[in-house]
Amino acid sequence: MSAILPYQPTLQSLRSGFNAKGWLNEDVPTFLVQNDCQRAAAHCASVARAAYQLAERFGADPLAAEAGGWLHDVSVIWPNDQRLAAAEALGIEILPEERKAPMILHQKLSVVLAREIFDVRDAAVLSAVGCHTTLKAGASSLDKVVFIADKLAWDEPYDAPWHPDLRAALETSLDEGCRVYLRYLWEQRDALAVFHPWTAEACREMGVIV
Repeated sequence: MSAILPYQPTLQSLRSGFNAKGWLNEDVPTFLVQNDCQRAAAHCASVARAAYQLAERFGADPLAAEAGGWLHDVSVIWPNDQRLAAAEALGIEILPEERKAPMILHQKLSVVLAREIFDVRDAAVLSAVGCHTTLKAGASSLDKVVFIADKLAWDEPYDAPWHPDLRAALETSLDEGCRVYLRYLWEQRDALAVFHPWTAEACREMGVIV
C-alpha cells in the first residue's frame, strides 16, 4: 500500500476557507476563481448550460443535469501531480489505471467536493459527476447527459474532432451520441495513457465493442 503523501489544499482548509451559499451557479465559480481556476469556472458554466439543454431534450431532470455540469470539474483545484495523493488521503477507491493516469481521478474527487464543500446529497447528481469522463455500465440518462455535455462544451480554442459526428448522432438519440464518443475513445485507445475499465464496460454494454 502506497504512503499517503502531503497534498494541498486539504479538505479541511477548503472547508474553512469557503462558505457556500447554496446556489451552485454562484458558489462553483466563486470557489474555482478563489483557487485560481478561472478557466475551469468558465468551462463548468458551459457544461451546466449544455447539460440543462440536453436534459430538456432527452427527458432527464434539467436542474439535476445543470448541477452535475457545475460540479463535474470542481476538483481541478488539485493539479494532476496531486490527485493521487488527494484521493488516497480522502479514502477514494483507486483503480490501477487511475494510478497510472491520475488525471482521471478528478471525476471521483469532484464527487467528494460536491458532498463535502457544496453539501450535495442527490445520489443521481453525484453519480453523473463521478463518471462524466469515463461513463460506466448501467449509466442513467442523467449520467449520459452530463457525460455528453462535457464533450460538447470542449474548452479548447479549436473544434473537437468528434463534434460533427456527435452533434449528428444526437439528432437520433442520446445513446447514439454516447456511442459516437465511446467509439472515438475505442479507436484512439492505443494513443491514450490508459483505457479506463469503466469506459470499456460502457463500450461493451452499448455495443461499441464485443
